[in-house]
Amino acid sequence: MGSVLVTGGAGYIGSHTCVELLECGREVIVIDNFVNSSYESIKRVQDITGKKMKFFEGDMRDRDFLRSVFSENEVDSVIHFAGLKAVGESCEVPLEYYDNNLNSLIALCETMAGFNVKKLVFSSSATVYGDNQPPYNENMKPGLITNPYGRTKYMAEQILSDLSISDGEWSILILRYFNPIGAHESGKIGEDPKGIPNNLMPYILKVAIGELPELKVFGGDYKTPDGTCIRDYIHVVDLAKGHISALKKLDKFKGFDIYNLGTGKGCSVLELINKFEEVCKVNLNYSVGDRRDGDLPVCFADTSKAEKQLNWKAKYDIGRMCEDSWRWQISNPKGYKR
Repeated sequence: MGSVLVTGGAGYIGSHTCVELLECGREVIVIDNFVNSSYESIKRVQDITGKKMKFFEGDMRDRDFLRSVFSENEVDSVIHFAGLKAVGESCEVPLEYYDNNLNSLIALCETMAGFNVKKLVFSSSATVYGDNQPPYNENMKPGLITNPYGRTKYMAEQILSDLSISDGEWSILILRYFNPIGAHESGKIGEDPKGIPNNLMPYILKVAIGELPELKVFGGDYKTPDGTCIRDYIHVVDLAKGHISALKKLDKFKGFDIYNLGTGKGCSVLELINKFEEVCKVNLNYSVGDRRDGDLPVCFADTSKAEKQLNWKAKYDIGRMCEDSWRWQISNPKGYKR
């Protein structure tokens, strides 16, 4: 069996997926350009598993670079994580997002086709469901997608669907993530956002460790039990294991399909804060402010398709997600920077 190429493999979800791949005996090749990641995570993945990975630094839009990677290695399949992912930033610099997220995918697929590598798992997002009513299932038509990041994910899905229709030899699985949090139980790898975090858990961690003074909760007057937004949080290790299940399906599948990866359960912002305080024995300084533009009141997955067809189900609860997140933070108060 050839190697699995993991684009963006030094990132948060990519690094955890590399651990799972190595631990189930796969050879792994990583491409990353470190725009939102660190080489330190590559070293720590190898430290956790006791196994080596091949690594190439470069831009996914560079076709010559991609061809050199494929020509030097026997690639069997690809997991494509690489891309820009901050919703707010995508509204400020939309052209960067369209250029990076779509042109990198096109360059990758062209290169894969040139080397007759036609098995691909693509990292998508629940943002493609837009303003649909949850629970979100894979047969829903997209709702109103409110930001360029989400639109790049939906456009990428359309590109891959069209590619599959044009060439029946492709095996393509789209995985729509919900809200990954948590970290590897070792505390050696986790989420290390640059600058002020865009997502809730990294912000909680920065406040808990004293790096930021206060957590601001955006909106306390939604039509939810406690007035705060509800999201489907999934442990990043569960998410990583979902990619292993997807790869197994690729070996006996031709065509194009989509799966949600979440827990199927909603958790409000205040519930997550309270659980973090309870499990981690930390008091969080927070205040409830105005709503933030673009936030939906409730978002959670219907995960029954992945459970039935991929034989995958998330197993870690919110308490475990908080515990592992905090272990990562206190072990690495400055992230991957020593």
